[in-house]
Amino acid sequence: LVGSEMCIRDSCYCSFSEPEISEDLVKVFQHNEILVELCDKENCCGMPKLELGDLAAVEKLKDKNIDRLYEYVEQGWDIVSPVPSCVLMFKQELPLLFPSNERVKKVSESIMDPFEFLLLLHENNEINLDFKSNLGDVFYQVACHQRVQNIGMVTKKILELIPKTSVQALERCSGHDGTYGVKQETHKIAVKLARPIAKELNSKAYESFISDCTLAANHIVNVSGKNILPGHPISLLKKAYGIN
Repeated sequence: LVGSEMCIRDSCYCSFSEPEISEDLVKVFQHNEILVELCDKENCCGMPKLELGDLAAVEKLKDKNIDRLYEYVEQGWDIVSPVPSCVLMFKQELPLLFPSNERVKKVSESIMDPFEFLLLLHENNEINLDFKSNLGDVFYQVACHQRVQNIGMVTKKILELIPKTSVQALERCSGHDGTYGVKQETHKIAVKLARPIAKELNSKAYESFISDCTLAANHIVNVSGKNILPGHPISLLKKAYGIN
């Protein structure tokens, strides 16, 4: 797998809100000798519109995205995205909505979670294990859109390759669910759903709090009242490698 060609499909959230997540992903992959290219002509994956039931908008976004991603697949590239909802949209939701579209099918077979790919490297003894620092005790909220992919605790498995690092994983919905957490009529419910996770976060002095879904992580921190900045697992991995 070393030397594989990997196309990184950014997400709209990372592009405009936390671009450093995609930058960290590129650095981690390059550190593992993976040839990386950022996908151009990016558009929203369509998950927010799907959650709102706007199927016409979903189809328009599919038309804008799939042809370009299919070109990468045809050239032999694999695809990753740092946000689980984007991966899930291309891997599962679009194939369900457009079952007869062969290009949608091919893209769905070629896209994966970044830590899913890193675990493949590890299973082939090809991941870089030259870590420069440990992470200590990490509290990790497992994003719903990653869990539904049935790929297992891939993020936890990779982070715990780092010496003197313990990852406390909690598989519980944050309540944010895309637009649900920011709507006036549902915000209170979203807060209620996040409280058990916030309680666990406040129960111990963890070195870091992370989630593959940064929307969920920020929502949980807001509910907890803690004055901390949540992180993305790929950024912690970059830190452990000692990458600037």
